[in-house]
Amino acid sequence: MRVLIGCETSGVVRRAFAALGHDVWSCDLLPSEDGSNRHITGDVRDILSDGWDLLAVMHPPCTRLCNSGVRWLSVPPPGRSLESMWAELHEGAALFSACWNAPIDRVAVENPVMHRHAKVLIENFQPAAQTVQPHWFGEPAFKATGLYLKGLPPLVATNRLSPPAPGTEEHKAWSKVHRASPGPNRWKERSRTYDGVAAAMASQWGAHALSEVRAVA
Repeated sequence: MRVLIGCETSGVVRRAFAALGHDVWSCDLLPSEDGSNRHITGDVRDILSDGWDLLAVMHPPCTRLCNSGVRWLSVPPPGRSLESMWAELHEGAALFSACWNAPIDRVAVENPVMHRHAKVLIENFQPAAQTVQPHWFGEPAFKATGLYLKGLPPLVATNRLSPPAPGTEEHKAWSKVHRASPGPNRWKERSRTYDGVAAAMASQWGAHALSEVRAVA
C-alpha cells in the first residue's frame, strides 16, 4: 500500500507501517527526528493528490480547534489579539478540511473534541469515530485521542491494561503526557504517538486497506 503519514516528525507511525512492508512516507513542515530518507519536509497539502491508498494525519495543529481552548476565541490570552486567535482557527480548520476531503479513499485524522466554530468551518464534517487510549494497546499511559475516520474501521484494543487507582504514584506516572514539564519541546512530547497505538494502526488499517484493494483487483 502507498501510505502517507501527515504531520509527523517522530517517524513512529511511519516505521510501524514500514515494518509491515508498506510503501510509506511521512510529511511535516519540520524535518524527521530519525533522519529518514522517507520523510518529506513541506506542507502535506501539496502532496495529497499523489496517488495514496491511505492517509493518516497524526498531529495536525489543533490548539484553536479543540473544545478546551474555545475560551480564547472570546477573551484572548495576554499578548494576543482576537484577530490572531480567529486567524489561527481558520488556518487549523483549513488544514483539517483539506486532509479530511483529500482524494484518498481511506483517511484517518487525529484531533481532540472540536468546538462548534471549528465544526462549521470544516467541509463535510463528521464527528470522531472513536476515542482511544494508549493503555488499550499495552502502553501504561493516559492520552485520550480522537480519531476521525473515513473508509477505515475503528481500532480494536490489542492489549488492554487496567488503569491504576487515582491518587497513586502509578497513576501519576501514567499521566506523564498531561504532567509534562513546560518547555520548548513540551508540544512535541505530548503529541508523540505510542508504539502500541502505531502498531495497531499499521496492522489493522493496513490489512483493511489491502483486503479492499485485492477485492477490487
